[in-house]
Amino acid sequence: MAVSGRFPLLLLLGMVAVVLQPTREMVLIWVGICVAVTVLDLTFAVSPQRLDIQREPVGQVRLGTAGSTSLLVTNMSGRRVRGWIRDAWQPSAGATGERHRLRLPGGERRRFTTALRPTRRGDRLADRVTVRSFGPLGIGARQRSFSIGGAIRALPPFASRKHLPSRLATLRQLDGRSAVRIRGQGTEFDSLRDYVEGDDVRSIDWRATARRQHVVVRTWQPERDRRVVLVLDTSRTSAGRVEDMPRLDSEMDAALLLAALASRAGDRIDFIAGDRWVRARVTGSGRTTLLGDLVSAMAPLEPALLEASWPTLATAIADTAPRRALVVLLTALEPVAIEESLLPTLAALTTHHRVVLASVSDPALEEMAARRDSTRHAYDAAAAERTLALRQRTIALLGRLGVTVIDASPEDLPPRLADHYLLLKSQGLL
Repeated sequence: MAVSGRFPLLLLLGMVAVVLQPTREMVLIWVGICVAVTVLDLTFAVSPQRLDIQREPVGQVRLGTAGSTSLLVTNMSGRRVRGWIRDAWQPSAGATGERHRLRLPGGERRRFTTALRPTRRGDRLADRVTVRSFGPLGIGARQRSFSIGGAIRALPPFASRKHLPSRLATLRQLDGRSAVRIRGQGTEFDSLRDYVEGDDVRSIDWRATARRQHVVVRTWQPERDRRVVLVLDTSRTSAGRVEDMPRLDSEMDAALLLAALASRAGDRIDFIAGDRWVRARVTGSGRTTLLGDLVSAMAPLEPALLEASWPTLATAIADTAPRRALVVLLTALEPVAIEESLLPTLAALTTHHRVVLASVSDPALEEMAARRDSTRHAYDAAAAERTLALRQRTIALLGRLGVTVIDASPEDLPPRLADHYLLLKSQGLL
C-alpha cells in the first residue's frame, strides 16, 4: 500500500472544518473520512499482480558506453492501470530514467526502456521491478515488487586500441609489406633480391649470386604461427588501484593490445586467468573471433582475496603450450609475493619458454620519493625509496633467471609490452 501527495492535501482540506468547529470529534471525523476515501480508492485500484512483466534480453556494452534495457508490461485485466513502474538496478549499472509513468489500458502491452551506463566492468545486475497502481482518485495505491532477472555485461574498454595502428605499421615493415622495405631478422626465408648498398653482407646468397652473375641477398620474414600465452593474475595483488583504476583492468588492457597485435602477425594466442584456481581460459580462437572471446572471458573476472598459486598456473601453461612459447605474466611486481610464490616456478618456466613479466607501476611512488620539502614528506620519500629499491632488486633477480620485466604506468604498459613483442619478432627470438 502507498499514498500519493493528494492524501496530505486531503487532510489539510479538513482544516477548514476544524477551524469552524475546533473540537476533537471533528478532527477524528475528518481523519476517518480521509482514511475511508483512501481505502475506497485502493479497492478500485488494479492489482499489480494482474500485470505480466517480462524483460527483453540485455546486450553487452564496453565500459563507459551507453546501453539500455526494456520491460514488456501486459495488462491482463480489463481495466486501465494508472500509476508508476520503477526498474531498479544496482548503482554501478548507471541506470537513469528508471521511473516510468504507467497508463496502460486493459489487454494492451507496452515497452518501458531504461538507459544504462555501467561504471564498473563485469555483470551489473537488475534489482527489482516495483509497480505502484493508483485508484481512480489517485490517492491510494497498491504496490508490489517483482524479481525480474536481468544483467548487462560491461566489457573491458580496450583504451589502448589507439596504439594498434602504429604498431601494425611497424609489423608490416617487419613483414616487408610496406613501401619502405627493411630487412627482417627472422629465421623464415622470404625471397631473393638484388643487393643494394647498406645490406648486411651476411645475407648474401653466394650460390644465387654465382648463377645470376650479380650479387643477390636473401630476405627474411619474422616467424609465424608461434604461440603466445597470456597469463592474467587475479589474486589479491590485482585488486590494488593505480591512478584510480584496478591493476587488473590495466593488465587486461595490455593483454588485449598484445593479443590484437600478435594475432595480426599470424601467431596463436592463448589466455589463462587465475589465482589459486584457473578462473578463465581461451584457447584455439581464430583471428576474427579472438578479441570477442577475450573480452567476454575477461568481463566477469574480479580480484580474489587469495594468494596466487603459481604451480597451478604453471600446470595450466604446460597443458596449453607443450612446446616453446612466449609466456607473458601479467602480475603485480610485489617483491614479497613474487619471491615467496613465483620464483620457485620460474625456473621450470624459463627452461621451456621465453618469459616476460608485465607489471603496472604506480607513478605516485616516484613523485613521493622526489618530494622532501617537509619532515612528513621526508618520511614518505624514505618509504617510497625503500619500495622502489625492493622492486629494482626483484627485477634484477628475475633478470638473472632469464625473465624480461616490463614495469610501467597504466598508460605506458600496453605500448611498451607491444613494442617488446615487436622487438622479439624482429630479432627472431620467439
